[in-house]
Amino acid sequence: MITTDIARSLRSAGLAWRPVSGDAFRIERPDLDSDVFHVSDMTIEPHEFDTGTILGFNGTTEWALDSLAVEHALWLPREDQLRTLLGEAFHGLKRVTPVGYRVELDLSGRRTEFTASSAVDAYATALLHVLRLQTADV
Repeated sequence: MITTDIARSLRSAGLAWRPVSGDAFRIERPDLDSDVFHVSDMTIEPHEFDTGTILGFNGTTEWALDSLAVEHALWLPREDQLRTLLGEAFHGLKRVTPVGYRVELDLSGRRTEFTASSAVDAYATALLHVLRLQTADV
């Protein structure tokens, strides 16, 4: 699973989250910072309103949380989601050591590499670089 620090950096860099079933997230509150929740059509559903997205907690009678604005949740994207977000820039993923991975991107004809201890963090670091490049171009 992606590290919380990298997930926060992605959010700060402008990565938008449209919750779908199967997504993992943390609630950004000190008393819940170690818990990971999953969007599910049966228990936690995203509800779209004019004012924003609300995550509804269905059937959680033992818990005092009925809903949560998506802004108070930290999305923890999966490898496949990060790879999709990299789009055509993604060139490959390689295991470079027993505990390390490298993601290779082709950015305007130039090969760029990003390494991390997990594949998901290597993807996330690469995406963070792409998001920062996009922000710099604006």
